[in-house]
Amino acid sequence: MTYFLPETDPVLTAARGLAVTHPEAIAVHDAPLYLTARSPHPGRRVALVSGGGSGHEPLHTGLLGRGGLDAVCPGQVFASPHNRQIYEASLATAKRDGVLLIVKNYTGDVINFQIAVERLRHDGIPVATVLVDDDLATDIADSATGRRGTAATVVVEKLLGAAADRGATLEELAALGSRIVSRSRSLAVAARAQTSPTTGEPAFDLPAGILDYGVGIHGERGIRTMVRPPVGTLVRQMTDELLAALPPGPDEVLALVNGLGATTSLELHSISALLVDALGERGVRTALVVPGTYTSALDMAGFSLTLTRLEEGWTDLWAAPTDTPLSFPKHVIAVDSGAPSPAPVATPPLADDRQGSRAVLDRYALIVTQVRDNLTKLDQLVGDGDFGDNLAGGVRRAGRRADETGVEGTAALADVFLNEVGGTSGPLFGLLFQHLAAVSPADGQPPSLTALADATGAALAAIQRVGGAAPGDCTLVDALAATADTLASPPPEAAEAPFTCAAEAAVRGALATASLRARRGRASYVGDHALGVPDPGALAVALLYTALADVYEPSTATRLPAPGYITAH
Repeated sequence: MTYFLPETDPVLTAARGLAVTHPEAIAVHDAPLYLTARSPHPGRRVALVSGGGSGHEPLHTGLLGRGGLDAVCPGQVFASPHNRQIYEASLATAKRDGVLLIVKNYTGDVINFQIAVERLRHDGIPVATVLVDDDLATDIADSATGRRGTAATVVVEKLLGAAADRGATLEELAALGSRIVSRSRSLAVAARAQTSPTTGEPAFDLPAGILDYGVGIHGERGIRTMVRPPVGTLVRQMTDELLAALPPGPDEVLALVNGLGATTSLELHSISALLVDALGERGVRTALVVPGTYTSALDMAGFSLTLTRLEEGWTDLWAAPTDTPLSFPKHVIAVDSGAPSPAPVATPPLADDRQGSRAVLDRYALIVTQVRDNLTKLDQLVGDGDFGDNLAGGVRRAGRRADETGVEGTAALADVFLNEVGGTSGPLFGLLFQHLAAVSPADGQPPSLTALADATGAALAAIQRVGGAAPGDCTLVDALAATADTLASPPPEAAEAPFTCAAEAAVRGALATASLRARRGRASYVGDHALGVPDPGALAVALLYTALADVYEPSTATRLPAPGYITAH
């Protein structure tokens, strides 16, 4: 199992944990289970009660307290709360003007909340409901069930919480909630299903490179699968569909970028920037952009976008102060959606018969692209898994740099890797490229054997001075040292094929790292777990000398092993 949950009463235990961390603000009632705010705003005339299945945290418990909800009723994982939970939570918190129940549109939730409404009315307590049904993927004309309730629930609860603190009546809150729902739509995508707490396996299978489009927050499959496009393309498509579904009105929106459980802040903030850009291109102003995990689906890898077309005063409600576990911005930050894009850099025309170091750059880029995933998998076994992307990204940028400036290929590689590629290996490769660039003739001819040997030896010395690694430490130095030794004392066949011999030595040195216990770098932290895994940096050195051989000695380079073969594990 991948979840660290107690075997019995996980939802109750989590509720107790929330109260332990917010002892002044939250109380837990366990028979039946519900949570209440200890210090609701004294100006409230109506209590706000919500809830639903667990597994969507921080919804709804994250909005419990002043500026939010008076009570929350958590069901079991992905299961609606029982009507008794809702009924007793409402009895415990009802104000002089009654209680408003906020309900996500799922059959179990609707039935149990409606039974609670009947019981409260029987007791003479004023009660009304707001039904949240924002999910665009389930907007089906002939459906009797209607749209699902998803992440717009956060917007509804936040705005209604502020209005309730201002003393709004039950009728006013119900009308405002319905208005917010009608002007909100959400859409979600996933690259991996959530893990089932029962089986420990993904709830459904998605092949690599495929997205489920229109998923639900309980792991419901999307309306279709699609080949994964670039994230900017995906965001623009979702934006167009959401805007088309919103009612007409002022072109100003609140944009909620919601993670579904396993989506990082890095991703969500990137998506936020892309969303603001897409809205600006369509003439829509983003008054508020709110990235974060607010309505999760356990550990689903995906995100949802919610757009709410704002009315006058709603940004003030959003900015109203809260005292809840989930924090919200205290001030509205107006985002400029219309910032001009930087002017494109003029690109000189490219020759069709590239030679010399530019041809080496192109060949290396092709090889690295082909084996990027292999390098990533190897790095995940011995490090942090970023090497393949860092290497491929740097090589791509070097290609663009060469196009834009006209510099030679290895010089562009040196510039990018020394100045822009982070991590441990990026600048070290920059030193290697710098020395190779210094011996690359400007006329597109290959460097001489002596020049190649000198450059490789100098690069090795520089990398060892900076990084401190020695042969045998299981780093890129092992491949580079083997190459330098072969070039310094070349075998007879090197006279005719120096680049191929250098590449063969680099491959041997790289593959030999699989038998070494790492003594440098992140691989040294995992001890014997790295045994049997060749060092990704050493393999990248071997791939570089393979590219040199492919360009300058195509007839003899055919005896080199395929890049996919040497990087396979």
